[in-house]
Amino acid sequence: MTRKQRRLVIIGGSLAVLGVAAALVLSAMRDSIVFFSTPKMVAERHIPPGRRFRLGGLVQPGSLVRGDDLKVTFEVSDGSTELPVSYRGILPDLFREGQGVVAEGALDASGVFRADTVLAKHDENYMPKDVADALKKQGHWKDEYGAASKSNNAAAANAASAGKEAIR
Repeated sequence: MTRKQRRLVIIGGSLAVLGVAAALVLSAMRDSIVFFSTPKMVAERHIPPGRRFRLGGLVQPGSLVRGDDLKVTFEVSDGSTELPVSYRGILPDLFREGQGVVAEGALDASGVFRADTVLAKHDENYMPKDVADALKKQGHWKDEYGAASKSNNAAAANAASAGKEAIR
């Protein structure tokens, strides 16, 4: 074998090993990827029971029922469709009816979403983009979400410019 042929064999073998490693990493990550869905998307896609996904929307007012042994049931809505959720555990402090929520889990055979993780929004301006878009389409979007973030941005810009003036 000439020097050039040996070099090509080494480069080809290295690329093959790199390709196998990339394929293994991607196949391992495929099982841990969880997509975000609204209740309407769940109904349209006919997600089979047992498949894990994230469910996002607003906690339907009047649907929160606390049971024994930290069991909680509530409904998540996107403005047009509701999906019942069952969760066992401690809810986040900011969790309440009418607020945004993201739950991770799977549907059971009866169509109830069994959540093993529940996340509440961390401040009044946060809402997942897909949920906000769905609410805008349904006409349930509150204008103060955008107004509050614009006023916060304007206040931050004024504070930054005042700080620059003080430095001069």
